[in-house]
Amino acid sequence: MKNFSGKILFLDRSDINTDEIIPAKYLTELTKTALKPYCLEDLSLPGFDPRRDIAGKNVIVTRANFGCGSSREHAPWVLECNHINLVIAENFARIFRQNMFNCGLMAVSLSAEVIDDIFKTFAASDASCETDMENFTFTISNADTQKVYPFAIGSFDLELVKAGGWVEYADSKY
Repeated sequence: MKNFSGKILFLDRSDINTDEIIPAKYLTELTKTALKPYCLEDLSLPGFDPRRDIAGKNVIVTRANFGCGSSREHAPWVLECNHINLVIAENFARIFRQNMFNCGLMAVSLSAEVIDDIFKTFAASDASCETDMENFTFTISNADTQKVYPFAIGSFDLELVKAGGWVEYADSKY
């Protein structure tokens, strides 16, 4: 099972689409790892520089409708290649969300109020997220504050995550 804890990359915007996650011009790359340097390259967000801001981050916290746009596996792949295995948002585009779980990654929805609280409390700091898969909680902390947030995940999605993705799940079952 992948690591679902680590430093947080805050992306304070809704409707971040798959072309912003990985520009279409790179979809001809032959390996997943070849996508790595292009993660969030076209994301327009004041003060955000992907070359500076992604390194060392393992979790994204963002707003609503993350992963909208084209239905491509490349978007979760580029996150995975950059060691980002967890995205927390208000909600996700349906196909993107399922592609995350199919890759053994997690796309977890929390209410708008909880997302607002996370941004207000932690976005201006160096924050980390610790994921407790047994108790279904995120503990988000910085130097001054620590808060615990419960989350839910469907039983089949949990099986995919534990297996490492759809291919590994199918290999173990069939």
